[in-house]
Amino acid sequence: MASAPRFSKRGTSRRQPRERRWRWRNARTEPPHPVDQLLPPGKLMASGLQHVAASYAGVVAPPLVLGAAVGLSPRDLTFLVSAALFTAGIATLLQTLGFWRVGARMPFVNGVSFAGVAPMIAIVDAQDDRAHALPVVFGGVLVAGALGFLLAPYFCRLVRFFPPIVSGTVITLIGITLLPVSFGWIQGGHPERPTPMTNLALAAATLVIVLVLRRVLRGFFQQIAILLGLVAGTLIAIPAGAVDFAATRQAGLVGFPTPFHFGGPEFQLSAIISMCILMLVCMTESTADMLALGVIVGRPADERTIAAGLRADTLSSAVSPLFNGFANSAFAQNIGLVAITRVRSRFTVAACGVMFIVLGLSPVFASLIAVVPQPVLGGAGIVLFGTVAAGGVNVLLGAGLEKADNLLIVATSLGMGMIPVISRTFYDNAAIPESLKIILDSGVSAGCFTAVVLNLVFNHFGRRRGEGEGAAGAAGAVEPSVPVTG
Repeated sequence: MASAPRFSKRGTSRRQPRERRWRWRNARTEPPHPVDQLLPPGKLMASGLQHVAASYAGVVAPPLVLGAAVGLSPRDLTFLVSAALFTAGIATLLQTLGFWRVGARMPFVNGVSFAGVAPMIAIVDAQDDRAHALPVVFGGVLVAGALGFLLAPYFCRLVRFFPPIVSGTVITLIGITLLPVSFGWIQGGHPERPTPMTNLALAAATLVIVLVLRRVLRGFFQQIAILLGLVAGTLIAIPAGAVDFAATRQAGLVGFPTPFHFGGPEFQLSAIISMCILMLVCMTESTADMLALGVIVGRPADERTIAAGLRADTLSSAVSPLFNGFANSAFAQNIGLVAITRVRSRFTVAACGVMFIVLGLSPVFASLIAVVPQPVLGGAGIVLFGTVAAGGVNVLLGAGLEKADNLLIVATSLGMGMIPVISRTFYDNAAIPESLKIILDSGVSAGCFTAVVLNLVFNHFGRRRGEGEGAAGAAGAVEPSVPVTG
């Protein structure tokens, strides 16, 4: 009788390591996630330049406003702007490339937070001697950044308070609150005056060019339609006399942001408290931005990612005063650019960070970006910022709005967030503490706080067993990685 075939343990043991080796080799050949994909040099630089164009105005606006409040000379004002670009580049590299547990490693542009303009001007106005104003601001930012870095791993746990009903509302508010920025650009920075017809024509031409390019172009050129639209709009503005090359003619070729150019940091308790409150606001906005970008790039931000991103924000904020910079946070306007172009590589934004450093070290190159007229930026900004708001609406569509309570949460939160957008003087009342005004004067912060509180009240606190479970489940259906508050 023939013996049955024998399957020895030895033969089996040989097969298993071979299978494991095959799986290991196959894993090595799998393509990286689009966020970690390194593009060819040409595409990398062009995409990075597009992010520079989209965020340049946001980086230089705060130092321009603050420098004017302090009364800096044109030379010192140029120095302050260059320092802001240099520190924004460092912050962006920390966020995109990262090291250790610092950096979300997502396509985020980091720069000077505009939310800090009002409290920093308040600090300046409180000084008897304006010569000490900037050192006091730098001292407050340094301490706030250091404390924020220590707080980051605990603050990130607030992600559980951002189910889609909340995150969708916040994303929508980010886009809506940014739209007035583009309108201000179209008006030339003078919202109290009638908008010149030339500005309207340039903004409309840029907007139409961007839309046409997005419609007719394909591939990479379609992805840089915003950049091409800005170039075309600037060229159209030259014969209209809307392009000023004076800054380019007066700028130097090389200029390093000398550490403590305006003096060493000075520490005042009131300024430190004000900057610490500002840092909490910036961390809240950055958390919302990371959640929004995570949805867009297909890599939802978890607690670990948010903690690393907040460390990058706060560490760069703590280092910035050394080079005459201010508090940094994530730039929401670049989220819209990523959504439109579908270029999700973080290395494109890292290239943007390198360009910021180069611009900060070379004022003449920085001035080349500055020649883009504000109306041209405004026309492109309508597409950029509107896309962010539309992304938030898309998240809300799956967040259970058919339930009346959820609809009420969104309606109230959007209303609260729109108050400071529509009326900047709404909270100018002596009875409201300055620390509370910092939160209320930020549409994103006010709307975010309202949405979190109302979500807890309506969907969790005091809910009877089985009541509202359908709504909570619907709220968690869009972003399963972001847990619903329990």
